[in-house]
Amino acid sequence: MTRVTGLSGGSGSVRLVQTVLVASDAPTIRDDVEAVISGPDVEVRAVTSGPGVVAYVAEESPDLVIVDMQMGNMGGMAVCLELRLQESYDAIDHIPVLMLLDRRPDVFLARRSGAEGWLVKPLDPLRLRRAVAALLDDGTFADDSFTPVPVLVGVGTQPEAGPLTRP
Repeated sequence: MTRVTGLSGGSGSVRLVQTVLVASDAPTIRDDVEAVISGPDVEVRAVTSGPGVVAYVAEESPDLVIVDMQMGNMGGMAVCLELRLQESYDAIDHIPVLMLLDRRPDVFLARRSGAEGWLVKPLDPLRLRRAVAALLDDGTFADDSFTPVPVLVGVGTQPEAGPLTRP
């Protein structure tokens, strides 16, 4: 959970650091996420497998888990389901999960697994920061950047009557 790292300045106030666990077997994903979200108030840890997430959460209890949907033999959906299962019998505290999806249809799987948020790759630093901030504030985040725009056929303005139109 949130940890106190020491005194901040000379005012005697404490600085809180939130821990985010990033799980992906792709080093570029881990590096990109860490570069975007790390800062003085966020400590980023990384693992490369689903079982690594489960083990880390059992020991450390991070404030947020960011997990890649496609990862080895235990991907994002399996990780999220396992965390929710362990939470259901009080083995761990509730930890929000942000799932990184490869394609828009995977949103269904993210919802079914109990993830609080999801982003469709490629990752955009602004969307990633917004998602992390929302989940760290006990909210949710749904990436709608790749949502298809519905087009209604036959709805809209009707052509004016003229020489080429029939009554």
